[in-house]
Amino acid sequence: MFSFFKKRRLPVLTTALTASLLLSSCDKGFEELNTNPNAVTDPVMDNLFSYSIVKTAGTGYENHRGNLIYCGAMIQHFASLQTYWSGDKYLYNAPYTDAYFETAYQNHVKEPEQIIALTKNDAAMSNQYNIARIWRVFAYHRITDLYGDIPYSQAAQGYLNNVYTPKYDRQQDIYADMLKELDEAAQGLDASKASYTNSADVVYAGDLSKWKKFAYSMMLRLGMRVTKADATMAETYVKKAIAGGVMQSNDDIAKLAHIEGSDNTRNLDSNTLNTQEYSESQYSGKGNSKLSKTFVDFLKNNNDPRLPFIATLWQGNANPAQEASATDPAKQKGLPNGYDAQTIVAAIPGWTDNSLTEYSEANLNKIASNAAPTVFQSYAEVEYLLAEAALRGWGDGQAAAHYNKGVTAAMSMMSLYGGSVTSAQIETYLTAHPFSTGTMAQQMEQVATQYWAVNFLNSYEAYANWRRTGYPVLTPTNYVGNETGGTIPRRLRYPTSEASKNATQYNAAVAQQGADLMTTRIWWDKQ
Repeated sequence: MFSFFKKRRLPVLTTALTASLLLSSCDKGFEELNTNPNAVTDPVMDNLFSYSIVKTAGTGYENHRGNLIYCGAMIQHFASLQTYWSGDKYLYNAPYTDAYFETAYQNHVKEPEQIIALTKNDAAMSNQYNIARIWRVFAYHRITDLYGDIPYSQAAQGYLNNVYTPKYDRQQDIYADMLKELDEAAQGLDASKASYTNSADVVYAGDLSKWKKFAYSMMLRLGMRVTKADATMAETYVKKAIAGGVMQSNDDIAKLAHIEGSDNTRNLDSNTLNTQEYSESQYSGKGNSKLSKTFVDFLKNNNDPRLPFIATLWQGNANPAQEASATDPAKQKGLPNGYDAQTIVAAIPGWTDNSLTEYSEANLNKIASNAAPTVFQSYAEVEYLLAEAALRGWGDGQAAAHYNKGVTAAMSMMSLYGGSVTSAQIETYLTAHPFSTGTMAQQMEQVATQYWAVNFLNSYEAYANWRRTGYPVLTPTNYVGNETGGTIPRRLRYPTSEASKNATQYNAAVAQQGADLMTTRIWWDKQ
């Protein structure tokens, strides 16, 4: 557990994305290192906030392992013949399942906790305080959705309150507090007071109205998450979110912009695909991962106009001049999940050493470019959740209208990545795929499957919503030696270091939640 490490302030890092960001690191020690002669006694709030957003967007490390290799493969956005793609084969790989937990506590949550502690009782800084509360919820909800019960109320308190072995809070308590925090923080935003400078607020450039919409949109997400675990809580907060005011257009998307240049400015998660998975100069189409057959077939079979901006053959990634030909929808082919270099030979007749070059990759010139934004929550996702709310009788009853708005927003989003889907293409798609007039289950499947598609490259969210809804219907793999008996995992395991560094609290969490296995269901993931 990293919350007990002493926070240290290092020299300023200037990026094109933010004002000067004050770097932070962790001393790998315990109480004897608590006195840090280099600590800044008066932190610059803007720098702390910008740093937290940039780091939570991804360091490349934790999202490569957690988002792509685990969640992205389990949810069948990606496939691989490599065994280190543990999510593709439901294998336990300790450094990979550890990565998000360790990085989040080391790099994502400390700064919001510090801002909150410094601004809580300062009326003049109420906006900084409340925005930090909103951002804190985003950081923690990803952690708890991946692992279940986690350190929350005592997390990141080593520097602030000398708490070195934080307890693991129950997920139902965490969710209750996160929803409460979003409600209070949204209501606490005050346009008459100062906030973070526009350059420091790298999500909304100081626009408090958009932060309020983000808070209620996240409340909608989290409220819907608990539908099976606590229907009363779900209905209460879904209705509260709608009444409070959620995102209204793609202009409200919560995102961080990137530009190519250096590791301080580029999208590091996209960069890991470029350098560690495809590396076309090295692999020439025989890279370590491909897009999943499940995902490509969904886009291709439905004539989805997003396909050219999402998928390409390797030639398009190797040479942008070949992108037009390499992204031809007719040429796209997804790799089936759950095979390795030996077993794929028996599964696909005629497979040769060169066959992998025929399979699609994420488009490094568009949706997975180093200049692509990191999307924390999209407007399209919000509309799909509003469609579900309407189906449940918690919204305005206009499920079809929200579905149509969601599809329109999801396809229009391609402009964020240098693509363009026309209004005519969207209309054609909606005409061919109108909102279902069938059963509630059929309507839910249609909405949740679109939710899965729009969250490509945000597979954390796709994985969470799939566990809650069961849609899209995925066929599990059953690779030899897998950890789950051939079922899609329900969570990631805690880091191995927790059993030694925070043993008492770790053991209490396991006793409380259930065995520390990939098959153990977290609180909101009810059957």
